[in-house]
Amino acid sequence: MKILHVVASLKLAYGGPARSVPALARALREHGCETTVWAPDESGGGDGSLEGYDLIHDHGIWMPHNWRLAKEARRRGVPRIVSPRGMLEPWALQHKRWKKRVAWWLYQRRDLADAACLHATAEAEARNIRRLLPGVAVALVPNGAELPETVPAKQPSPDGRRTALFLGRIYPVKGLPVLVEAWRRARPRGWRMEIAGPDEAGHRREVEQLIQKAGLGDDFHFTGPLEDAAKTAAFARAELFVLPSHSENFGMAVAEALAHGLPVLTTTGAPWPMLESEGCGWTVETVPEALASGLRTATTCDPATLSAMGSRGRMLIAAKFSWPAAATAMLSVYRWVLNRGNPPPEILL
Repeated sequence: MKILHVVASLKLAYGGPARSVPALARALREHGCETTVWAPDESGGGDGSLEGYDLIHDHGIWMPHNWRLAKEARRRGVPRIVSPRGMLEPWALQHKRWKKRVAWWLYQRRDLADAACLHATAEAEARNIRRLLPGVAVALVPNGAELPETVPAKQPSPDGRRTALFLGRIYPVKGLPVLVEAWRRARPRGWRMEIAGPDEAGHRREVEQLIQKAGLGDDFHFTGPLEDAAKTAAFARAELFVLPSHSENFGMAVAEALAHGLPVLTTTGAPWPMLESEGCGWTVETVPEALASGLRTATTCDPATLSAMGSRGRMLIAAKFSWPAAATAMLSVYRWVLNRGNPPPEILL
């Protein structure tokens, strides 16, 4: 089976798909698939030609290359799977909504409706897709996560305070203004908040202004984008991971944090309701007071309690979110798209 994966960019500043799509492709290769990952900014392999591929898996919507790909796949009769990657979530549709409404009726709705299958990484995303496009087949296949062999030893922060970590794009969807206001209300004693990730659309400046206005300049520290050893070191410095997002289709940062043994405080905008039932974190509404309450609860836990929660988080990732399991499920979807017959359990009809 020969599969072409298409993603807007493989540059790490692009966000979760720049990590998850290559990881899925690697796992599929280990299952015998021939996979190529192409990006229109030339950060991937291949040339974007559909020649010789059995199936196209397009990760993303709205962009000109997505429209061209759909048009060419129709012309050639090549089956196409589309992963919206959170771009059909309610918050995302409201962001720059007028442009999206025009694009929706001009081409995007048709391009999604004639895909062989749409792919969601969480149940909430699948429900939202089906509300917009009733009758379209949706495959529910979560992302995987790399599980480090060991959890790095905790390293104290330079000033001796305990560290909570946010890691991701600095962009409005991530809810950092809500976090700043929640931190102002909670004012966790003996804690600092580390913000790691690339600035997008100048949003970091807006967040920094809010921090200064709230008098929290000593509590928040920006470290910029982190990868490889620097990212591992950030997980080692932290005792708690915080993701205050308005919307996530999966939340790769949550999976990474759990894999590194950190308990997670996130919002209902991220599809991780199992954090509390599995004893590895908290989920709250994306409003300042709810997040402040979550911060008060999490930051009053002693280190041993947080460490035990982090250990349970690692077990959750190992049991339910491995890349080999994701590849096996996706391969079942590919086979169904190509051969039809009885749908596998991943397909929601």
